[in-house]
Amino acid sequence: MEGTLTVAERLAALRRRRLTVLAAMGLVLAAVVVVAVALGAVSVPVITSARIILNRLPLLGRLVDATWTPTQETIIISVRLPRVLLALLVGMGLALAGAIFQGLFRNPMADPSIIGASQGAALGATIAFFFGINAGWGGLSSVPLFAFAGALLAVVVVYLIARAGGRVSVSSLLLVGIAVSSFLASIVSLLMVVSEDRMHNIFFWLMGGLGTGNWDMVLAVIPFIMAGSLVSIFMARDLNLLMLGEERAAQLGLETERFKWIMLAVASLVVGAAVSVSGIIGFVGLMTPHIVRQLTGPDHRFLIPGSLLGGGLFLVLADTLARTAIAPKELPVGIVTAFFGAPFFIYLLKRRRNVIA
Repeated sequence: MEGTLTVAERLAALRRRRLTVLAAMGLVLAAVVVVAVALGAVSVPVITSARIILNRLPLLGRLVDATWTPTQETIIISVRLPRVLLALLVGMGLALAGAIFQGLFRNPMADPSIIGASQGAALGATIAFFFGINAGWGGLSSVPLFAFAGALLAVVVVYLIARAGGRVSVSSLLLVGIAVSSFLASIVSLLMVVSEDRMHNIFFWLMGGLGTGNWDMVLAVIPFIMAGSLVSIFMARDLNLLMLGEERAAQLGLETERFKWIMLAVASLVVGAAVSVSGIIGFVGLMTPHIVRQLTGPDHRFLIPGSLLGGGLFLVLADTLARTAIAPKELPVGIVTAFFGAPFFIYLLKRRRNVIA
């Protein structure tokens, strides 16, 4: 039967399958968020958690009777929900940046740290710790603000160094990014050694964590993640063209240099915003787009929304495991993502070697 289908019918069927996958991921993500909010040192029934959240939503709130205790509502709304939403947003941002970098570099092993954004954020946060800077803005402390500035500054430096003759080649950007990242990492290590009294705070931040998540952080990150998502979805077709090669994309009418600059700026802003409130959380941007690509295919019109959903899902699960696995103690979520991400990276590396061989 399938052999009698026209090309248009096959494309329509493929589109329906991809949309079904995205819808299923969205439903799973919503369920996981509710369950994650319910879990913790003080257990709250999942149904009660869902009712408390629905009660705070416009229009839907009138349909839910408040049968829970004030303590339960405080735990859900003031403590757990902002942390879970922050994990959702950070996961979405890192996965989105991973999808963009993998598309720009035409390499499924590309990662948000590849052009120095993560190490730049690490240096910014370390400087704030080292000098004991306590200034804040918009409800955020100095650490996330300095991390955000460090991430953006690192990307600008990498871009300017890699730029030659008015153009930036992918290979030059990759090599310069690795070099600058190594240099920034050495400065971070030096500051950690010198500032023995603050080494614990710096080290814990570098491990990645969402324990300090609050509504101010959620509101600060949302604009960057949402804006980056909208721009990326809007430019998904152009990213598909770039996957054909820069020369072929230029022949098809794409201004490749302008497009690369825009997408690098978008990915850097998203990474800077995400890392500034969470610390260094590795492998989310590497794993999620690669896994989603197996479900939706390489078309970025579906890969980018899928990566957003998948990244949020992965980090919410990882953070839930981090705060419940050895309760009442808590693991840095970066350790949890590395626990799953490092074997996955080795698998990818071995697979690519076998293909090349």
